Amino acid sequence: MMARKKKTESKRPIESYEHRDKRRVNNPPVGLVTPETDPDAGQKKKTYAYDPHLDPQLVWAGKAEHTSFEVPTVSLHVHERIDPLTIIEAVRKKNGGPQPSLFEAERKEPLRQAIEFYQHKHGWTNRLIAGDSLLVMNSLLEKEGMASKVQMIYIDPPYGIKYGSNFQPFVNKRDVKNGKDEDLTAEPEQIRAFRDTWEMGIHSYLTYLRDRLLLARELLTESGSIFVQISDENVHHVRELMDEVFGGRNFVREISFRKTSPLGFGELPRVHDILIWYAKERGGVKYRQLYTEKSLDESWFGYAELPEGQVKPVRELSKEEVQDEKIRRLALSDLKSSGYTESCTYDFEFSGRNISAQRKSWRTHKEGMQRLINAGRLYDTGNIPRYKQYFNDFPLQQMDNLWDDTAAVANLLFVVQTSEKVLQRCLLMTTDPGDLVFDPTCGSGTTAYVAEQWGRRWITCDTSRVVVKGNRKFPICGN
Repeated sequence: MMARKKKTESKRPIESYEHRDKRRVNNPPVGLVTPETDPDAGQKKKTYAYDPHLDPQLVWAGKAEHTSFEVPTVSLHVHERIDPLTIIEAVRKKNGGPQPSLFEAERKEPLRQAIEFYQHKHGWTNRLIAGDSLLVMNSLLEKEGMASKVQMIYIDPPYGIKYGSNFQPFVNKRDVKNGKDEDLTAEPEQIRAFRDTWEMGIHSYLTYLRDRLLLARELLTESGSIFVQISDENVHHVRELMDEVFGGRNFVREISFRKTSPLGFGELPRVHDILIWYAKERGGVKYRQLYTEKSLDESWFGYAELPEGQVKPVRELSKEEVQDEKIRRLALSDLKSSGYTESCTYDFEFSGRNISAQRKSWRTHKEGMQRLINAGRLYDTGNIPRYKQYFNDFPLQQMDNLWDDTAAVANLLFVVQTSEKVLQRCLLMTTDPGDLVFDPTCGSGTTAYVAEQWGRRWITCDTSRVVVKGNRKFPICGN
């Protein structure tokens, strides 16, 4: 008997987003960097100055002397290339030949062109950069000409609550304690970033944040938006800083969103954080309206229409009747307007009776009222009819600035990891597919992960090598 061939299972084809119409300059691969090929090497500096003709502003120690600051213009070296498509195919491959490489094939160029850094255009690739955010942003502006190229920036800076606090050095240990040596990182760049940076507490914090906000504004497109995540501890100071850098007229909204669990126990536990949203130019900001499912307001939709058409108050129904899917919840709304409109003042016939406006206006004109009658939308009370407004007439509602459904974050890698839903909403409100998103505070990598999911280009950076190494695959696979 001949052995039957095993049927090969049809596999769903794997595709990845390709931004073929987008280009960027060639960064120097680290192996080709020499004093001859990269003569700047951080020696060239860019000076940024603040406009002295500003509105009232916050004052802190060191601000008066900090009227300008210099940032070394460094190159961003390419250490590693990772191709999402290859990684996913490798994970899905169960049997077969040799394990494919997880790394994208490096583009080969003639040596003369390869060492002419930032002189040639390459196809777009998303980037996870190890380095201080100020240096990275300055390099993007000065080396790569990315001024006015970023559509959305999301910044989740230290909240400025405990400036001497330790920080999470390992992704598998989130219970770090303030002041414990064993929870102190061994990374010298992290020690400098977190110890020296906050030497003067809140004063150092404000200087740190203002410098980065200034460069962030330079990166934004004219229709771009920036979101800064902060707690209620210093939200008032950050608002004043952003008014100073972006202009108070460009403030868009303050959004409160629920955290995973209450933080702090004393007077009232804190269960929310805050997003401060500014536009580069509010008049031209890109905004896409989002909607959420409407929840049933029991106090407003207090009536039910039974299958045979009878309308009863919900309180008169049994528990079984209330749970019957065939009943329709509704409100009986007033037909009269609170104002007066001459075209909406008239008499009409309903249920064999003449209904008079009695020197008031209806909420619609005469033709509109007749349409309501024809559609069976008027309810006879024996006196003035009322409008039958069903709950499922409008199952969605516009999203507002109170996000109470953002608490669930499973399998946390970092203590301060933000819910994907928060990043997703910011991204969908202010960007389109192919737009560029930048996060100078990479942390858990949620911004990059959400941007990858929704077909946005992204760049993110972090000072910590632990964070960068831990996030190499997160934008593709999640945590």
